[in-house]
Amino acid sequence: MAVHTERAFEDAIETAMVKAGWEPGKPEHYDRELGLDTEQLAAFVNATQADVWDQLKVHYGDGVGEARREFARHVAREIDKRGAVDVLRHGVRDRGHLIRLAYFRPAHTLADDALVRYDRNRLTVTRQLAYSEREPLKALDLALFVNGVPVATAELKNPLTGQNVEHAKEQYRHDRDPKELLFAKRTLVHFAVDPDLVFLTTRLAREQTRFLPFNTGSEGPGQKGGAGNPPAEPGRYRTSYLWEEVWQPEAWLDIIRRFVHLEEGEPLRGGRKPGAHARNLIFPRYHQWHAVRSLVEHAAEHGAGHNYLVEHSAGSGKSNTIAWLAHRLSNLHGADNEQVFDKVVVITDRSVLDDQLQDTIYQFEHRAGVVARIKDGGEGSKSEQVGKELAGETTKILIVTLQTFPHVLEKVHGLRGKRFAVIVDEAHSSQSGESAAALKRVLTKLGSDDIDEDADPLTASALARGRHESLSYFAFTATPKQKTLELFGVRRGEEWWPFHVYSMRQAIEEGFILDVLRNYVTYKTYWRLVGGDDDREVDERKASAALARFAVLSPASLEQRAELIVEHFVTHTRGRLGGRAKAMVVTRSREHAVKLYRKIKAYADMRGHEGCGVLVAFSGEVKVDNLDSDTVTEPSLNGFGEKALPAAFAYTRADDPNAATTPKPEYRILVVADKYQTGFDQPLLTTMYVDKALKSVAAVQTLSRLNRTHPRKGQDDLFVLDFANEAEDVQKAFKPFFEATITTSTDPNLIYDAERAVMDHQLLVESEMETFAAEYLRAQQLVGEGTRWDHAHAELYRLTDPARDRFAHLLGDKREQAEAFRSDLRDYVRKYGFLAQVVGYPDRTLERLYVYGKMLLPMLPRRQDPGIDLGQVDLTHLRIGKTGEHDMALAPEGAQVLPGFSADAAGGRDERPLASLAELIAELNERFGSNLGESDIVRGSAEAAMAEPQVRAAAFANDEENFGHVFDEVFEDKLYERIENDTNAVQRFADDPQFNSDLKSIARRYAYESLRRDVA
Repeated sequence: MAVHTERAFEDAIETAMVKAGWEPGKPEHYDRELGLDTEQLAAFVNATQADVWDQLKVHYGDGVGEARREFARHVAREIDKRGAVDVLRHGVRDRGHLIRLAYFRPAHTLADDALVRYDRNRLTVTRQLAYSEREPLKALDLALFVNGVPVATAELKNPLTGQNVEHAKEQYRHDRDPKELLFAKRTLVHFAVDPDLVFLTTRLAREQTRFLPFNTGSEGPGQKGGAGNPPAEPGRYRTSYLWEEVWQPEAWLDIIRRFVHLEEGEPLRGGRKPGAHARNLIFPRYHQWHAVRSLVEHAAEHGAGHNYLVEHSAGSGKSNTIAWLAHRLSNLHGADNEQVFDKVVVITDRSVLDDQLQDTIYQFEHRAGVVARIKDGGEGSKSEQVGKELAGETTKILIVTLQTFPHVLEKVHGLRGKRFAVIVDEAHSSQSGESAAALKRVLTKLGSDDIDEDADPLTASALARGRHESLSYFAFTATPKQKTLELFGVRRGEEWWPFHVYSMRQAIEEGFILDVLRNYVTYKTYWRLVGGDDDREVDERKASAALARFAVLSPASLEQRAELIVEHFVTHTRGRLGGRAKAMVVTRSREHAVKLYRKIKAYADMRGHEGCGVLVAFSGEVKVDNLDSDTVTEPSLNGFGEKALPAAFAYTRADDPNAATTPKPEYRILVVADKYQTGFDQPLLTTMYVDKALKSVAAVQTLSRLNRTHPRKGQDDLFVLDFANEAEDVQKAFKPFFEATITTSTDPNLIYDAERAVMDHQLLVESEMETFAAEYLRAQQLVGEGTRWDHAHAELYRLTDPARDRFAHLLGDKREQAEAFRSDLRDYVRKYGFLAQVVGYPDRTLERLYVYGKMLLPMLPRRQDPGIDLGQVDLTHLRIGKTGEHDMALAPEGAQVLPGFSADAAGGRDERPLASLAELIAELNERFGSNLGESDIVRGSAEAAMAEPQVRAAAFANDEENFGHVFDEVFEDKLYERIENDTNAVQRFADDPQFNSDLKSIARRYAYESLRRDVA
């Protein structure tokens, strides 16, 4: 047989599969009417459940052949109703008997015959399967069967024949009828394969069939890199992993048992769930399967006590990966047949994981109560809920938020010897710091052998900060920080790496997310202030921020931003995705969000723009301009509760069949302040207006709200308009997370330098700290004991008084030295809080200084800061101008190293330089007022004219053209007043009719719209 034919490729695959344990199937044994290999089905049942089979034969009568036929018909009907996955997992009931259709590998093999029936599964690979009754000549290259039930098909192409994987996809789309029984109600997944690439789909739909890549990545599974597969080893294909790993019998049965599941789907009328064949079937992508398998294998081999960092990009399907991992860990057994973990705790703030875990794991287990979530409104307090679930036998997986996690810590009392797997969703330093250390301390206190021979709990507390044998952390994030890498990563030499990677680059190249950096436009705000004529001193940092805030939040500045946003949205965004596209406006503060929301709403209404419904999102109450009379909340502005916002924003009239008869409000623009910038998946978002400085991880997380895919959404639909950041800075922020993120190892001895720096100030006394430490340990034993705990806690504060008083005296005499001590103590607490988790220092004096310093820091007084009363400051010039259009797509550069935790990473002194207000305004004008010219003076002159009573009256009584008869003259006078010292400007305005007309036209429109908007 020539090696360049398609059949040679088919031969190679079948040979490898048979060698691995598959059996060759016979096409003639396939019953096209029933969609089953009836010979294999009967052989499996007879080999594994002979006693039941004998009884069924009696019921069916008329010989073995008729019994086989009737039983096969019953199985076919059950698959038609329930789907192949459910039938394979849970069997069928027939005449009072439960007949298993597959046996899966048990969690443990304690019983002598544990694997007997499992080993009798009949996995068959059938070549050239003629599957159609209507078109008997049509055949599939490969079909995979489990005990006679077809579960997968494959079309193979060899590029040496002039065809590749794309031709296989087209064959499925055009030559395979989705209504055929095999495709409509039997098989789970269909593979398009050539020697280089693999794609799959779980539903054939003609031209709408969506194939997903099922490749390892260009650098191999779990590594940095892009789409595709690495070069093949000698004698193998790039895609050999498909039949050598994924289709390996044990792995394939495990995928059917523990991975494949159905999405919930939209409920039907009456609240009923849609049928199995109407719901989307989820088959793991290669990186998901490989990650879960790798994590589980390592935990099974090495037991509890290890940390794992999974760096999976947005678009990687983390929710499903976490669900599969949680289920696997909940019943994982090691080689000794002992259960590895007693409970699995999932820490997440995404409520979607709750329902997803519940539904997915019920499909695996067919038992309710395996997954529990601690939530508001449950029976009893959160502490009581946690205690019940941790003590119960039914609950295997407990879902908590980070805020609820302390209740888990409280209730692990009495669980000596128990082992926990903790899955952290979107791991960041907040989740890897004190809460994690506290859990380790509690478990240590309750039974760890790490307590030193003097039984000193303080030493145990220090040791608990290191890795602990009863805890394993599985941390998922797309943007690991340096601390996250050292806490959860894998050490390779002097570097820390993620355990598993699915890179942003691979996600983009595979089409699972879009590249938000491709269409990026930057704007800059130029402004000038006047005022600050006195020489009073102000805090430079605070005054600079206040002056910039004054300029940016001025009505004129907000109105310009609102105009740019709305006009851009109307022109470029509103019509995209068939009129569904939505935008997010990111602001720097809650007050900024409220004010800009109002300006956007007012401008859109004033201009009569349809399809620009606006919502605002922020937490708590906001006093606008510090006015009690203008105190607002998110619900008061939007008209509905906070929890209803995601659904309200997601609604589109274009997808509502009742929109014409039952109109509902449609919202297209969402203004946010520190909300919905992480974890918010709205695929219809195409545009972002950024009015907030974004750095590092925050830049990636915020802009990534745009990268979700949608059937109508393409790369060209994405647009970022940035008022606050430089393009190069944003690109730099993305670079560490494009392929893989690593960091250098921290020098553990840094902590001694930090300790010495604190003690050298000679403000802390050993005997006082020792007394404090003894009382601290006593207080820890009283947590949760009401009044006794309150008294103990108050005593801790009292014991810091002597050091606080010495600091206060020093602050009055030598302010710089006092601030240096504050900074050094803060630096020590920060360093130790992190390093002790990585290193696990057994030195009680370090832990003593840490707990004492943490209590003392907030007690240290501060010298009264100088006021920042700005007095009379006015904005004289303002212009917002485009500074560039950028395609900032990143190029592959390999793993990026984040700077390690260095000795120079201190937070800096608290010294606040003073400057005169006049000097500060001059400096800010130099920075933000460059390139301001005549067009900026136009706005100021127009605003001066608008203050005149006759101009205001004319705006309310006339259209824009007639308004100009009054406005133009007043505007001209005001403009001459402002440019009287600029001979060139005066001459041009007087001598150039076109220039004169243009300026008046611009000013007239601005004034007319502004005045009418103010009363709208």
